[in-house]
Amino acid sequence: MEMKQIVEYLQQKRLIFKSLQAIEPKTLGSRKRVGIYLGVDLKGFYALVMVLEKKSRVLRKEVEELMVLHEKVQKHIDSTIPKKYIIIKAPLCSKAKTLLGENGWKVFHQAVESRE
Repeated sequence: MEMKQIVEYLQQKRLIFKSLQAIEPKTLGSRKRVGIYLGVDLKGFYALVMVLEKKSRVLRKEVEELMVLHEKVQKHIDSTIPKKYIIIKAPLCSKAKTLLGENGWKVFHQAVESRE
């Protein structure tokens, strides 16, 4: 997903940011293929937006790794990030979705069309 697509998608969900900048996972010491975006909402609060696109199922273990990335971003900018959003374009394990919800993440799950 490109930055423009992400901004448009978030606007459809009524999430508007003053600024939104990409953070390379490499700068956080991660090799995960995930889009990480740091935004500032209209009230001035930081918000983290992660975009995960893949063919295989997103499992609980992977969600835990994404939460560690959230902590690394907070250390990187030396500030807390109260709002956390994740856009998932992949099959999602129910336990993984529950874990995200319990930890204050807003999940936007887009079902992947099967290629039959």
